[in-house]
Order: sequence, then C-alpha cells, then structure tokens
Amino acid sequence: MSQDFDARKDRAAAWFRALRDKIVAAFEALEDEQATGPFAALPPGRFEVSPTKRASDDGGDAGGGLMSVLRGGRLFEKVGVNWSQVHGTLGEAAQQAMAARGVPGVAEDPRFWASGISLVAHMQNPHCPAVHMNTRMFWTPSAWWFGGGTDLNPCLEYPDDTAFFHGVLKEHCDRHNLDYYPGFKAWADEYFFVPHRGRARGVGGVFFDDLNTGDWDADFAFTQEVGRAFLPAFLGVTHRRRDMPWTEADRDTQLIHRGLYAEYNLVYDRGTKFGLATGHDANAVLMSLPPIAKWP
Repeated sequence: MSQDFDARKDRAAAWFRALRDKIVAAFEALEDEQATGPFAALPPGRFEVSPTKRASDDGGDAGGGLMSVLRGGRLFEKVGVNWSQVHGTLGEAAQQAMAARGVPGVAEDPRFWASGISLVAHMQNPHCPAVHMNTRMFWTPSAWWFGGGTDLNPCLEYPDDTAFFHGVLKEHCDRHNLDYYPGFKAWADEYFFVPHRGRARGVGGVFFDDLNTGDWDADFAFTQEVGRAFLPAFLGVTHRRRDMPWTEADRDTQLIHRGLYAEYNLVYDRGTKFGLATGHDANAVLMSLPPIAKWP
C-alpha cells in the first residue's frame, strides 16, 4: 500500500499547503482593509513564518512544516496558520489511542505519515469570534483516513452569526453527502464540549475523524470542501462584527472565554496530545493558545 499511496500523499500535502497560502493571503488582506477601531493606526499585521521540524528518535529526517503567526494586528490579536508533513514511528501511547479507535495494524507496524493544516484565530474586537479550523490526512501501512473540521468560538454570541456560519458549512457538506452535515455537526457538539465546565467551548461547527469510506478520491474531495468552506463562513461573520465598538466589560468577557478555550486545548484536544506525543515542534503545537487569557 505504501507505493500506491506515495502520489496521494503528495497530492494531499500540496493541497493543504495551498490552502494555507490562500488563508494567509486573505488574512493579510483583512489587515490591510481594517480602517476603524482602536488599532486602525497600527501597521497592518503580517505573518512571521518559521520552519518547524519533528524530532526523530534516530536523529534523521522526520519531516516538519511551516508555522505562520500574526501577532498584534489591526484585526487579529493572534492568529496562527500552520502546515505540516511529518512521518516516523508511533509511540506506545499513540498506538494504544489509535487501536482504541479501531485503527488496525498499528501495533504490528507503527510507521505513520501525516499532513495537514491547522488554524486558530484570536481577534482584537470581542464582537469578532475566535475560530478554529484544521484538515488532515493520516496514513499507516495498514490504514489511511482524513479528519478535520471547523468551529466558531464567540465570547459574545449572535444567533444570526451562528446560523450563517453553520449555513455555509451545511451548503458545502451537502455537495458530497446529505448525511455529513448533521452527523459531523453532532460530532462537533460532542467533541468541543468541556466536561469539567459542563459547557461547549463555542457554538460548534463540524468535526470528523477516521474518515475512510474506501474511496480515497471522494474522501479527499470532501476534506477539501471543508477547507474551502472556511473562508466564506468565517469572513462572512467577521465582516459583520469587525467595526463594532466594544467596552472594557466586553474585553473582560473575551479574556475569560479565552481561558475556557485554553483549558480545552490543553486537556482534551486530540491534535495537541498527538503533536506533543510524537515530537513535533512544541511552539507549533501550542500555537492555538491565546496571547492573553483570564480566569474568573
């Protein structure tokens, strides 16, 4: 299966990289456009791009990627858009976690390859929601699958924003399978729940993992669709809220919500756990954390 999948791995990694480039360009254009608010006099924010490396046990090449972070912009307080393509051997904990999810053969042959894009944005204006998105492909000698999703995380909730965001996701999901949106929305509601707080971290979106219908091209096409849905869904909401005036009370609400977001990512998030367990660059893995947070 390895040789058959080499070209497919390359296709997936190249597409995730192209999506990363498109989103970075769109976010820098938003920074250029932002002409109101308390940060409008600042220079438009730009991404700082750094290569990342995955640590390998034998000191050899284990892949890496690009970490792109914009800090202190007119619109974005902190946003990271990371792309990676890594390979190596799964550790015992990762093998056990995948075996528990029903992934076959990881104990017998723990080699893996993975590529994807991961994005988290924390906004200056409390009326603009934070957002997360990722899409990825994972391969082992005995299995392959896609995963990803996107979810909206407002500290000040607007029902029409939630409806718009979900409407765009549904439209894109429905192009592939009418069961995908309701199923993956329910999965997101379950996955992005913070048990120790007894609440969701945001207003949801879609989430899927271990997607392997047996048709690689169809599953890759759907994963691409989720990636394509992100910008129209998020930018539509952002354009509505980015010029709204806000108060110190709004800022306080935002910082407390960021504390909830940080708790979730450090305690429950699969990607955080996997990245740290497999030796990927810790700064890239923890890029999702907000620059400033507060706890009640």
